[in-house]
Amino acid sequence: MNEALLWTDGRYFLQATQELTGEWKLMRMLEDPAVDVWMANNLPNDAAIGVDPWCVSIDTAQRWERAFAKKQQKLVQTSTNLVDKVWKNRPPVETYPVTVQQIEFAGSSVVEKLKDLREKLTNEKARGIIITTLDEVAWLYNIRGTDVPYCPVVHAFAIVTTNAAFLYVDKRKVSSEVISFLKESGVEVRDYDAVSSDVVLLQSNQLKPPADVQGSDLIWADPNSCSYALYSKLNSDKVLLQQSPLALAKAIKNPVELDGLKKAHIRDGAAIVQYIIWLDKQMQEIYGASGYFLEGEATKEKKHSGTVKLTEVTVSDKLESFRASKEHFRGLSFPTISSVGPNAAIMHYSPQSETCAEMDPNSIYLCDSGAQYQDGTTDITRTFHFGKPSAHEKACYTAVLKGHIALGNAVFPNGTCGHTLDILARLPLWKYGLDYRHGTGHGVGSYLNVHEGPQSISFKPRNVPIHASMTATDEPGYYEDGNFGIRLENVLVVTDANTKFNFGDKGYLSFEHITWAPYQIKMINLKSLTPEEIDWLNAYHSKCRDILAPYLDEAELAWLKKATEPASA
Repeated sequence: MNEALLWTDGRYFLQATQELTGEWKLMRMLEDPAVDVWMANNLPNDAAIGVDPWCVSIDTAQRWERAFAKKQQKLVQTSTNLVDKVWKNRPPVETYPVTVQQIEFAGSSVVEKLKDLREKLTNEKARGIIITTLDEVAWLYNIRGTDVPYCPVVHAFAIVTTNAAFLYVDKRKVSSEVISFLKESGVEVRDYDAVSSDVVLLQSNQLKPPADVQGSDLIWADPNSCSYALYSKLNSDKVLLQQSPLALAKAIKNPVELDGLKKAHIRDGAAIVQYIIWLDKQMQEIYGASGYFLEGEATKEKKHSGTVKLTEVTVSDKLESFRASKEHFRGLSFPTISSVGPNAAIMHYSPQSETCAEMDPNSIYLCDSGAQYQDGTTDITRTFHFGKPSAHEKACYTAVLKGHIALGNAVFPNGTCGHTLDILARLPLWKYGLDYRHGTGHGVGSYLNVHEGPQSISFKPRNVPIHASMTATDEPGYYEDGNFGIRLENVLVVTDANTKFNFGDKGYLSFEHITWAPYQIKMINLKSLTPEEIDWLNAYHSKCRDILAPYLDEAELAWLKKATEPASA
């Protein structure tokens, strides 16, 4: 009744400090006591602690219940969301159509995916599974939508049994053509709100047609994603609490998805290069900057009269226009992080047109952006300076680049988890006593969420081995509050490594870069790179030239050739 606290992780510490009003207290995850620990210690014994059961996972709710029980406190499921009760003038929910992700992009039919899923149900002695993760529902049924900004998913649930499959969705979104497609695939469309009553029927095997039990009487639910509300309708003794089998199936891309991702990244790389060329020219013409290639202070005062100027938002809008001209473009994959100087130190900075900064030729500019194409999702970060970077900025950029190269060149045995590799990207920074507060890599969807699990490359242990045909980003960084931020990011595909030996008959894996855009040579201390790192840089830049050339005009290609000239110490 007397306090308001917000818990968030290291990506948002600085942003939260700037944006929270005075009555809020920021709680830093991994530094301050966790939510359940703080509540157990600060609320009276016998306290009743309310939670909307639709908004917490099984795992979170059970963890909280255990913590609260130590103080005789209890978790109470509220019948309605109390925030909704006080949210005045809430925008109405809009209705967007469901579309089909055709086989030419999906690479695997719904029938094939359901067959594989049912085999996994049988193996685990389960007669049904509740699927609540939106990208898993979209991937399984080869559907897409625009219900969530930047993520082509549909607000929906799914239930699959040994002999039936259901999609729970607002039927106003589903055309007769989509219903026919799903019906032919063995999927019945039901009302979104029917999922609650159907879970009850599923529990008693009265969901028609009844599942073929044959000794399989468990209901599978992912404890990290299934809501506590649905779990509460099940007999807990008959629930298989285990990671959804779709998480790994979706993460390991099929050949069609991999081909689409690679093609999407090539078109996206062309858009990025066209953007850098445009921005380089604008920074020189409007601000007198020395530009992308030369080091020097701005040669004159800002030339603009007050009406012609560049801001973090106007330049990111221009980047979107370059992407929008490319084949299969469907929108951005997240709000572009277009950040100048001190704003670049805010890891997930989101510029707003009313408050954003003007471009500055004497400051670092970090741009983290991505797009949704029907054949793949992209995510890329490059950091630039259009004036004269300081020696410290160069040293930091070079350390980030060294970590980026080290991770991308890693060779490791099958069964290796991402947290084992995370140190490779941090070591060059650690040598200077520097670090960053975010993970180093995440999976990327196939025209789905730009952040995709279950794999990750992070300091946070997650017991998920990396598999061939997974995707992972490679994005170390360094952020100096109040001054600047640096991040470099490519998307990688996990491939089988051709090693001379094969110790333990495990098989070995490596990474293949599929992102194509140059690194700014003037930001690199080439003398700090090893000969092997310089060779890698030159080889990557050579591929950039060759791969992007067909998508650029003569002037653009000439600029790219200059940006990718062989470097030497």
